[in-house]
Amino acid sequence: MHRCIQLAQNGKGFVAPNPMVGAVIVHNDIIIGEGFHRQYGEAHAEVNAVACVKDQSLLEQSTMYVNLEPCSHYGKTPPCTGLIIDKKIPEVVIGCIDPFPEVSGRGIRILQEAGVEVTINVLKEECERLNRRFFTFVQKKRPYIILKWAQSADGFIDKKRNFGDGEKPVRLSNDFTQLYTHKTRAEESAILVGFNTALLDNPALTTRSWNGKNPLRIVLDKDLNIPANFNLLDGNIPTLIYTRKKKEPEKNITYREIEFNKNILPQIMADLYNRNIQSLIVEGGSMLLNSFIQSNLWDEAKVETTSILLNSGVPAPYLKGNLLNVLKCKKSVISQYENRQIP
Repeated sequence: MHRCIQLAQNGKGFVAPNPMVGAVIVHNDIIIGEGFHRQYGEAHAEVNAVACVKDQSLLEQSTMYVNLEPCSHYGKTPPCTGLIIDKKIPEVVIGCIDPFPEVSGRGIRILQEAGVEVTINVLKEECERLNRRFFTFVQKKRPYIILKWAQSADGFIDKKRNFGDGEKPVRLSNDFTQLYTHKTRAEESAILVGFNTALLDNPALTTRSWNGKNPLRIVLDKDLNIPANFNLLDGNIPTLIYTRKKKEPEKNITYREIEFNKNILPQIMADLYNRNIQSLIVEGGSMLLNSFIQSNLWDEAKVETTSILLNSGVPAPYLKGNLLNVLKCKKSVISQYENRQIP
């Protein structure tokens, strides 16, 4: 099962909104086939594992290990339970049950009714953690939310600036942590910034320093005041703009009306769920990050603390979370937190 988890992670950033799945086929304690879900809409892990078994007759005396319950419904591909039964694989070991209503428990029942011996909940906690984005999306009907910011050693995210004053943002990240940030972007579905961040920083929000797909760019622009020549409006990457004004879509840019006189976060979460956005990075600014924290609407946070002192400026957000790990790189430390307060 550890090998299933290891294989499944190869699909990170490519399979959403599907879960990451790895499968291993064992005959007489020897692995004879393995595979993982490589790309959304393509073959599932079980199919790839079966396909790489050279002697297909051995499948009838083998055990399949898979970190998530095999699917039992027709989606982009046929159900994997049917393949397992057709190949007469006699035993299946499952890491955790799929929370998706059309699958949950049904795949196990179908296998058992066909005479397959099924063992469940092997490394259950590890398997559920692997697909925490998928579980959050299905169970809470919203994206998995990752807060991200860089702060100075004395707790500021930037000096105070105004649009048009010519002041550039303070560069708190170094080359390595910027690479890490772009890697993170490539692994998630979407990235969100507020209006002030878009206006003051003119960010591109791409993965230009990492070989991977760009996330959906999302920005709050109540009155559509972001200048037309800014990066977020270049039309090169799919971009979603939340506004109170009605506007027809342009090249790679979609406008979505929301009510800014009400709490916008539930509106955004519902819309992103309907768009099948499984995970969301919130990169700033301070007001937007604090609104997520105050609403207890976050699952994970990545906070980069540098050795730079600013002495004054825009205070960094403050959160209480369970520290998961710390990555030290040059003169920066990236601390990863998990929200244990979410009901």
